[in-house]
Amino acid sequence: MTFVLGLTGSIGMGKSTTAGLFVKQGVPLHDADAAVHRLHRGRAVAPIAAAFPGTVVDGVVDRARLGAAVLGKPEALKRLEAIIHPLVREEEEAFLARCRAEGAGLAVIDVPLLLETGGEGRCDAVLVVTAPAEVQRERVLSRSGMTAEKFAAILSRQMPDAEKRRHAHFLVDTSRGLMAAERQVRSILTALAARPGRRGGPELRNKVPTDA
Repeated sequence: MTFVLGLTGSIGMGKSTTAGLFVKQGVPLHDADAAVHRLHRGRAVAPIAAAFPGTVVDGVVDRARLGAAVLGKPEALKRLEAIIHPLVREEEEAFLARCRAEGAGLAVIDVPLLLETGGEGRCDAVLVVTAPAEVQRERVLSRSGMTAEKFAAILSRQMPDAEKRRHAHFLVDTSRGLMAAERQVRSILTALAARPGRRGGPELRNKVPTDA
């Protein structure tokens, strides 16, 4: 049986870096963000062009134009999510089917809005990547093209970090550097080596690494 670990975390918490640490350890991983990038060049182009005229350039979704079309517009964002989310789920399901067919003991699905969309129900355990709020803000505002307004709009769509941590079986705190994060990932893999039953349980929730 393939144990499915859902990896999530708010913007600027170090989720992508943590995902890369699992890949480094040889764990198969499906990246929802990468799937969206592929869809913006493939199956999502036509429906997005129809729903948001002017956001496709030379057959590819222009992320800046699309972002401007939905920023601060909840109804527009819902229309976009109705297009993208089912397509990403199809790719995720195909990935997990391959993992099961190949006999993988563990697979990670990296989903930014896992908890916001109720996605924990399709995971055996949830890992939340976290960092102090001031670290998060500094990281995000240092990104090219990011503004305080955009950051606030993104945060408004995301479950607060404290609440996410309450849903977690495991935590990775990325504020202490890459080596510390890597140690935490290895601790998680050790804790999962016995692969407890589906949905974890008290014995799994007690194994939240604090950086060995």
